[in-house]
Parts: sequence; C-alpha cells; structure tokens
Amino acid sequence: MRVALVSMYTPHHEETGATIRMRRTAELLAEHGHDVVVLCAKWWDGEVIEFAQNGVTYHRVTDSPASGRFASRVPFALREVKPDVIQVTSFPPSCVTAAKAAARFLRVPVVADWWTRDDRGGSRSYRRAAKAPHAVLAPSEMIRTQVRELGASVDATHVVPEPIDMDLVREAGVQERADVVYARDLDEHANVESFLLALAELRDKDWDAVVIGDGTERSNAEQTARDLRIDDRVEFLGELSADEAVPIMKGAHVFAQTATREPFATNLLWALACGCVSLVEYQARSAAHELVEGRERGSLVTSPQELADEIVAARGFDHRTVDEDFARYDSRQVVSQFESVYESEIDDFGFF
Repeated sequence: MRVALVSMYTPHHEETGATIRMRRTAELLAEHGHDVVVLCAKWWDGEVIEFAQNGVTYHRVTDSPASGRFASRVPFALREVKPDVIQVTSFPPSCVTAAKAAARFLRVPVVADWWTRDDRGGSRSYRRAAKAPHAVLAPSEMIRTQVRELGASVDATHVVPEPIDMDLVREAGVQERADVVYARDLDEHANVESFLLALAELRDKDWDAVVIGDGTERSNAEQTARDLRIDDRVEFLGELSADEAVPIMKGAHVFAQTATREPFATNLLWALACGCVSLVEYQARSAAHELVEGRERGSLVTSPQELADEIVAARGFDHRTVDEDFARYDSRQVVSQFESVYESEIDDFGFF
C-alpha cells in the first residue's frame, strides 16, 4: 500500500508528541512493507525534492514551514505521489481540509491523525478539520472525545494507541537501580513536583528513586529535590532510549505518573509492560488514567499525600518484570490497527 503522510512539521523542525508519533507511524508502516512518503516542509540540506531516511521518503512541499503556502501546495504534491490513502496530522488544521480537497480528485480516502489540539490553531479551523476526513485516529479515548466535540462522528473516530516493543521488554535485562521511577519530558506539563513531594512524605522509609527525562524544567525539579532534602535519594538520569530505560523499569517496583497534560502516557505504558505497580495522579487534561483504571496493579490518586500512601501500599504486590496483558500494544498490533482503518476506508471509498 502506498501511504502519504501529510505533516508540515517533522521532528527535525520541532519535537512534539504529534511529530514524534508521525515519524514513528511512518517508520513502522515502512518496516511492515508499505511504501511510505511524508509530505512536509524541507528539513534537509541541498536542492533535492526528496530525501530518504529509515525506509521513509520525505517529499518537499515547501522550503520552510508556512501553513498557508504549505496547504495551498499540498494538493499538487499529493497528485505527484499518487497514494492509495492519505493520512494527515491535525496541525495545522488547514492541511486537513487541503488534503480532503485533493482526495476528491485522486479518489482516495483521507485519515486524520489527531494527537491533541495545538494552541496555535483556531477553533473554527479545527472544527472544519474534525469534520473533513473520512476517518479520524486518536491515541486515547480522551482525545477521541475532544474530536467528537469538535464535530467528528462516532463512526468516523477510532482509537489507535502509541506502540511499545514487547520483544524488548521480554528480552531486556533487569537493572536494580531504583524502587520508584518517574519518566517523561521535563517540560511545563511534567509536574515532577507532585512526585517529589510524595517522596518527601516518605523520608523515614527505605527507598531510592530515579527521574528519567530532560527538558526546560529539569533544573527546577533538581532544585525542588534539594529544597525537600531528598536529592541524595533521587537520581536525575536525563533522556534515555527505550533500550536504556526498560531495564531500569524492570528493576523498579513502582512507576509514578503525575503530568498535567498527556494525550497518551507512553512511558507509563512501558512501565506497566515492565510489571511496575503504576500510580497515576488524575489530571483533567491527561489520558494516563485510561491505562490503569480497573487494574489491580494500578491506582488513581489526587494528591501527593495519596501518592505517598499508595507507594507504601505497593509493597503488598509481588515484583514482576513483564506483564503480558500489554502485548496488545506491541508495535505489530498497533500497525495492524492502522492498516485495518486504511483498508476499511479504501473499501468504503471504492464502494461509493
């Protein structure tokens, strides 16, 4: 299948949840035998129109990101690549409607991948973008609900989560570096303070903790640990690859999720697959609770004090290093979900 992914931005322009998901999807589809081309603003050097990386072809639409110019040129670029299906990221929303216009002439379906609503897009544009595609993919039920509130129909929306590599989880070693783990980009939504405040409540207990991740708020988090006088027991490891983080999660007993904004809690999913007892501080703009609701080895909390109490209670659970319940999130399973939506939309489009 020839798949065109339309995304003005790539991780080479800016690393966001949406661009990282786009690249991951493109590379997974390519690994599973699909012909994948990403229509984007140019990020490579030289004058070539196309650039190949990790099995994916990147096709220049504009020389730099500019939503108006990019949207106006998307239909012409799509005619050049002649895809069987078009998948477009939801930001900028003008690109979704541009892709839909091109699809009418190409007679192929358009699928929008909706990570979250970017603050740089206008309400009216997002409403048009939610209604335009033949199908909308969301990483979580929370995001699916948001898209439906913008006008997408129930039947047109599908949850396709972020993937993990279960083979890596099964085969990785165990590194007993910490009892409690926090892992996430340390940006303005990380809310590491709640995690650290909970640990400070447990000064008289025997524990060690690590924080995995880097970002603009790391220095503030490190200062908070010093202010709480727990910096000798909390190690900040910076950004780690999955190969590096998984052994630490397999050696830990508890994973804490406190971020205030999370369309899909990928690091939490890795921890759950690694057998961690996972504790989630409920946040209105986070979908993390969806992964632990109803699970014996997971709890929802609403404050640092409750988080501290649940960390202590987690000692009542046995230590595990793999949880096969989460094999359904393996990359092979997630790719099949993308393929199922594509095939269904192609069949329906051909019928009508």
